[in-house]
Amino acid sequence: MSRKPADPCPCPCGLPADYAACCGRFHAGEAAPDAEHLMRSRYSAYVRGLADYLRQTWHPDTRPAELSLDEAPGQRTHWLGLTVHEHTVTGADSADVRFTARYRIGGGSAVKMTEHSRFQRIDGRWYYLDAV
Repeated sequence: MSRKPADPCPCPCGLPADYAACCGRFHAGEAAPDAEHLMRSRYSAYVRGLADYLRQTWHPDTRPAELSLDEAPGQRTHWLGLTVHEHTVTGADSADVRFTARYRIGGGSAVKMTEHSRFQRIDGRWYYLDAV
């Protein structure tokens, strides 16, 4: 069951705040203040199955036409944690975030996915551009 942004539970993104005070406010429409917060909120959106939020925060030039988080029976993704290694401002409206997300599919072994993502700010809102 998906929780509402007002949930007082720990935020999945790994910051020491409850969901409502952390990623929940971005999922509810508040603009993320920087690329790192957007990336963390996108991770939390994957954890909570918020495909619409993921599409809305994807850069218009690279946004997929559709995004489904539906999973085959027995293949559910269990998100295990997020570590942000580096947040680098690369320009007035651009930034990079390097992170590792840990997950397990079904009953399989844990997997570490490390990514170097690029973000761009358009009209005051940050968007995920792509991974390099």
